[in-house]
Amino acid sequence: MSKYNLEPISLAKLSTIPIADRGGMVRIEHFGAAHTPGAGLDRWLERLPRILAANQLRELVRVIREARAKGKPVLWGMGGHVVKCGLAPVLLDLMRRGYVQAFMMNGSTAIHDFEIAIAGCTSEDVEAVLPDGRFGSAEETGREMNDAIRKGVADGLGWGESLGRHLQSIAVPEFAPHSLLFEAYRAGIPVTVHAAIGTDTPHTHPAVDAAALGVATHQDFRLFSRLVSLLDGGGVYINLGSAVVLPEVFLKAISLVRNLGHEVKGFHTANFDFLQHYRPTVNVVKRPHAGAGGSGIAITGHHEIMVPLLAAILVEGDAA
Repeated sequence: MSKYNLEPISLAKLSTIPIADRGGMVRIEHFGAAHTPGAGLDRWLERLPRILAANQLRELVRVIREARAKGKPVLWGMGGHVVKCGLAPVLLDLMRRGYVQAFMMNGSTAIHDFEIAIAGCTSEDVEAVLPDGRFGSAEETGREMNDAIRKGVADGLGWGESLGRHLQSIAVPEFAPHSLLFEAYRAGIPVTVHAAIGTDTPHTHPAVDAAALGVATHQDFRLFSRLVSLLDGGGVYINLGSAVVLPEVFLKAISLVRNLGHEVKGFHTANFDFLQHYRPTVNVVKRPHAGAGGSGIAITGHHEIMVPLLAAILVEGDAA
């Protein structure tokens, strides 16, 4: 016999209802269908369950296609991991197909892409070189990036355009086609770089010109803001793997252009990452749409899988 003074509550008089009256948010018409060999990615997408992230992926594909059809920009912001995952060729193919009107990078993205263009490799083993202070000390990276930015500022260019222009002269021909900075510059596609001083290895190089860094990245912020002002009525901004810098820059750009009188409504945003962090969730997916319509989409997964998957769906749709 229990020593407690309370008895468990009785369930005898619980009111129940028929399941037919209750209904359900998930019905069999929402279920997915098995894939048929040779059906193609458009059919694969159509056969995904009409639930949660599958619906979000379908929505993202729809708004990207509509943006291109309407002549609205599709802007791709990215953290460094996207380049380190080897996705530049995938993004450049989308650029050539009209699915990219500009790239946004944080400082690390620019570094990794710049190194690919001049050396065909990037991403040092930090743990191996940090103990003796060799981390971030690559001579060519620091010297050439700082030289490019300093010369670019003198000509009124931002960080991204300065790097792309400089790479036309120094990139190794074998490696250059794999560089976003190099190929976007050749195609006249804007690249903006948004840096925080002290976060990136070229900031420690003896050739650094801190004033030029600031001027160049501010120029790119203003250029990015112009691009954001064009999102109204169906444009798309996609944040790939930047957890802090680009979500903050995007939100400030939205506020700036609205303050200046640009109506930016009815656009779409998406955040891709293998974890959904706070700033991308609020600054990219949610806040920009408050009172402005449009949609915010969150896709969770590894960049090296999810970005090629999205690109393949878009490409397959073009061929249909």
